[in-house]
Amino acid sequence: MKSKKLVAAVCASATLALTASACSSSSTTSPTSTGSSGAGSSSVLSTDGKGKTINVWIMTDAQKGWPDVVNSAVTRFEAATGAKVDINWTTWSGYTTKIEAAIKAGGSGVPDVVEVGDTDTASFIANGEFADLTSGKSQFDNSSTWLSGLTESSESADGSKLYAIPYYAGDRVAIYRTDLFKKAGLSVPTTLADLESDAATLKAKGGVANLTPYYVPGKDWYVALSFVFGAGGGIATDNGGTWTGTLESAASEQGLATWAKLEADSSVAGQTKDETDQDAIMAQGNSGLIFGAGWEAGSVTAATGGGNPKLANDIATFPIPGTTAGTVTPTFLGGSDLAVPANAPEAGLGAEFIKYYTDTTSETMLAKYAMPNNTTLMSTFDAASPGNAVAGAAAASSWFVPNTPAWSNVESQNILQNMLESIATGKSTVDAAAKSADQQIAQILNAG
Repeated sequence: MKSKKLVAAVCASATLALTASACSSSSTTSPTSTGSSGAGSSSVLSTDGKGKTINVWIMTDAQKGWPDVVNSAVTRFEAATGAKVDINWTTWSGYTTKIEAAIKAGGSGVPDVVEVGDTDTASFIANGEFADLTSGKSQFDNSSTWLSGLTESSESADGSKLYAIPYYAGDRVAIYRTDLFKKAGLSVPTTLADLESDAATLKAKGGVANLTPYYVPGKDWYVALSFVFGAGGGIATDNGGTWTGTLESAASEQGLATWAKLEADSSVAGQTKDETDQDAIMAQGNSGLIFGAGWEAGSVTAATGGGNPKLANDIATFPIPGTTAGTVTPTFLGGSDLAVPANAPEAGLGAEFIKYYTDTTSETMLAKYAMPNNTTLMSTFDAASPGNAVAGAAAASSWFVPNTPAWSNVESQNILQNMLESIATGKSTVDAAAKSADQQIAQILNAG
């Protein structure tokens, strides 16, 4: 789950920094079936699946967070088409390289459906690696109320062609152990200063031996950069087509220093790790808080995937507080898209599967865990749980990556992760690490 450009809401929940591509509903209880030889808008989808198997690459977020949604879509798709679905669970680390290698190799190894973070979708589109789904747009439920940020990431630069389908969105919140906070005499922090000081109190009075107050992975750039934006900094600026890195600005370095102090003072492990397994680490019982996507609270207490159901009554969330009471630290508001590689063996069936996996039935189920791909169901998301309402409130203040297809190269080369790891491990000062990252970011973005 990543983000390209998500903006303030006007059609649904006022707390969500997301908009619909139009303020109207276009949904059905189940998707319309389209034959493989259908005309007009149905031509890119196919239901001719007898004896065939499609290969679907989806992130493990779904495996841990909403397996019921996946199973429902697979069951309904297989019943309607006669095809079988082979789910290939993948992770964010290095995923763009993996997809590009499969597409380049061609043949039967090319997946029929891929999930991509919407900061990376533009790069795949620019390289001609995704199939054109424009003529089938009306066949996908709620396409007129898709979140505009996800929609824009799924389209060509001029907005005339559709190459991916919005999947879901989400932001980062603080996920914490209510029982440990209570034992330590702590309430939900209302300022960033409170959050920082509470770590020491939690460690001393939380009642757990060798407690890690806050588990803060050293490579989690989604969280670290939130402190950068909260301090008034940023990643890079575009001046007439020339990009300049801004991580070495005074404001950005202040934010990095705040993150580095929080990581050093409260997290006893994870300096060289990313955030992919932090929910399972929290489930082990030795961490008082993590910063993660809202749905990760459910993963911590799940009966599968490394979760711990015994913590079901002891996990809650709150927005990461800002510098003054009543404000929040800007959060990375990301999302995922689903696409069909241009040379997929079963492109039509791949598009048909996406139709089922993003239809109203699937997105209504998904709204229990993550922000659905459309504003029509946003009230369902808000009402599903207190945690979802917190995520909605956090989304009122958000930040985004530089809006250029070249950004995916910054991510694939781990520029931000390497910068943060060097700071967390003490190999570089904040200033030296930021300057190095700025140079690399500018070089990549200006290369196009």
